[in-house]
Amino acid sequence: MLKTGMVIAERYEILSNIGTGGMADVYRSKDLKLNRYVAVKVLKPEFRDDKTFIRKFRSEAQAAAGLTHPNIVSVFDVGDDEGVYYIVMELIEGITLKDYISKKGKLSIKEATSIAIQVSMGLEAAHNHGIVHRDVKPQNIIISTDGKVKVTDFGIARAASSNTISSNVVGSVHYSSPEQVRGGYSDEKSDIYSLGITIYEMVTGKVPFTGDTTVAIAIKHLQEEMVPPSAYTQDIPFSLEQIIYKCTQKSVDRRYQKMEEVIADLKHSLIDPQGDFVKIDTVDKGAKTRVISDEEIGEIQKGGKAKIVPEDEDPDDDPRLAEKREREKERQARKEARKAARAERARKAEQRRLEEDELDEEEERPRRKKKKKRRGTGFGLSILLTLLAVAALVFIIIFIGKQAGLIRDGQETDSQTPVTQTAAVDDGLIEVPDLVGRTEDEARELASEKHLGIQMAGEELSAQQAGRIGRQDPAAGTRVEENSTVKYYISTGASMPDVTAMTGTQAVAALEKLGLTVTVDKQYSESDDYGNALVEPGYVISTTPSAGETISGSSVTVTVSRGLDFGEEALVPNVVGMAEEQAVTTLGKFLDIQVMKEMNTEVEAGYVFSQSIEGDTYADPDQTITIVVSTGAQEPSASAQETQAAASGETWLCNQKINTPEGYVGGLVRLELVQTVNGQPEASVIVDGEQLEFPYQLNIVGAPGVADGTLYVSEQVDGVYQELGHYPITFTKVE
Repeated sequence: MLKTGMVIAERYEILSNIGTGGMADVYRSKDLKLNRYVAVKVLKPEFRDDKTFIRKFRSEAQAAAGLTHPNIVSVFDVGDDEGVYYIVMELIEGITLKDYISKKGKLSIKEATSIAIQVSMGLEAAHNHGIVHRDVKPQNIIISTDGKVKVTDFGIARAASSNTISSNVVGSVHYSSPEQVRGGYSDEKSDIYSLGITIYEMVTGKVPFTGDTTVAIAIKHLQEEMVPPSAYTQDIPFSLEQIIYKCTQKSVDRRYQKMEEVIADLKHSLIDPQGDFVKIDTVDKGAKTRVISDEEIGEIQKGGKAKIVPEDEDPDDDPRLAEKREREKERQARKEARKAARAERARKAEQRRLEEDELDEEEERPRRKKKKKRRGTGFGLSILLTLLAVAALVFIIIFIGKQAGLIRDGQETDSQTPVTQTAAVDDGLIEVPDLVGRTEDEARELASEKHLGIQMAGEELSAQQAGRIGRQDPAAGTRVEENSTVKYYISTGASMPDVTAMTGTQAVAALEKLGLTVTVDKQYSESDDYGNALVEPGYVISTTPSAGETISGSSVTVTVSRGLDFGEEALVPNVVGMAEEQAVTTLGKFLDIQVMKEMNTEVEAGYVFSQSIEGDTYADPDQTITIVVSTGAQEPSASAQETQAAASGETWLCNQKINTPEGYVGGLVRLELVQTVNGQPEASVIVDGEQLEFPYQLNIVGAPGVADGTLYVSEQVDGVYQELGHYPITFTKVE
């Protein structure tokens, strides 16, 4: 990793590290000749000794430098300086699509479609110049602060794929096309496949194929069908789901053939979301399924090229493939036979039940007829006399009770009256079975026996084993109508995810999204052999519990790096003009960073326009530093507490985040703050009738001198606010 202040090629001054990947590190730099900021991508040392790779890397990068398009990151320069190979690119202030998806969970349909169109237009321009990306994935797509979408890293995958570089270093197999994981020829249609996987992730928040190893994922690309996006996102339009299907066909002939076709259908989907206009070619009847062989799996594991069976070659000529195909047919046949046997058993059981019911009915008829014959006028008279006797008895009891003062008109008795429990009646409803802890297949079979349907509603942390059902809605024991649907949530287990590659703010957001309460602990980093910080300021050093360990309870700790310990003074970075998240990360060395928000008509919302300690000066990193972030032209509404705080000359602020409340369905939200001031509860409305995105960042000014309060969260349902829950929150005096 290069040091800050180093100058490459007597022109590019390294200012800070802004990212790292499998092949290169990226630095924010300044072009001293043209006096502009640029991004410099520097190859990692392990790739510098392969001369063939370097030659191809240069030629591909130079070809990419010829691309000029609004949706492609421009390449300005390519070169080397004493063994340091670099590419100078346009500096984009923004966030990668991967981080953006992680931050939001999943994107709205409109936003995902817009991003997909812009990415497609960039790829179309490259394809028209004869350049195939070969590594399309969210990590290589940048969303700038002004909303522009740009594709980066053209040519690097092609240079790498022509050398003996492991596939886990070059790109991610999660987005690779079947022909790429086989090691075969790839072209524009490979980019189309990867784009389809990227759209899938944007609308669902997850990739379609996962596994413990690269090989396992590669085989799924070759042999398995993806879970429909609609299983995770119920409101996805039919046309967009069909576009994803067509992009990700395993046969290149069934995919879109050109990017312009993808763009046309994506634009059409915005106008006609439910339209049936995406045409996927039918399967060639003469084509045969090709099963990947053990030899091919071995080749994939080695990172080499796997032998492909030509389209016109009959797999029957290969006895291993024929034998494997026969075994697969036998397995499917046994599966169908078991399914048919279960259906037959169920049919016979239902038939026996109907026959038994019919027999009981036949036996009951004669008894009912005899009873009817016995019941005549005398029977009716007996009933009438009995009712009159009961009524008289009730009247006498009430009269005596009133006289004794035990019963008062219009009032209950002083003593508690026992409640008579009536016997449960057959209301025709079905009791929901307990699905928690079961596999999806077990749950489906159990629900089917009860004549109920089931539907996966998502994934979440749970004490249940990963892959099993962690929660269901409605709960077990609830009585519902026949053919009702029970929603269930798949447990991701209760193990700590790995967030060590993230910034502190990204890690906190990702963990809070899982429903966890996060405590941030800032510590200085250890140094490497060259005297540099092992973990850059603002980035995660470790978590408690560690990644993969079991989470007990709902609280976790994230340890964030402060960089190297320089003692009582450290250089204060100038963060004015940066986005809020970037500014907080850049100020990672400081122990306490306070964020305030104010209206500023000249600075775009979300960007810093002032800081309490001037940049490029030295200060004690243990003291508080405050940054002020613009809210744009909108003045935050002043609450009663804010007015009181201003009058008293002090401000007590709460900057906590609140997680998604249980049961929230996306409606309008009201936030109400209750604090005890001078012994009396005082309430104020913080947010009223707004659509919020959770986890939600609070920025509340409380009553002076009051360090705590309760925040009540309500959602508007059918025009009425219903409370979802309440959160204890704390306030800190701003010095």
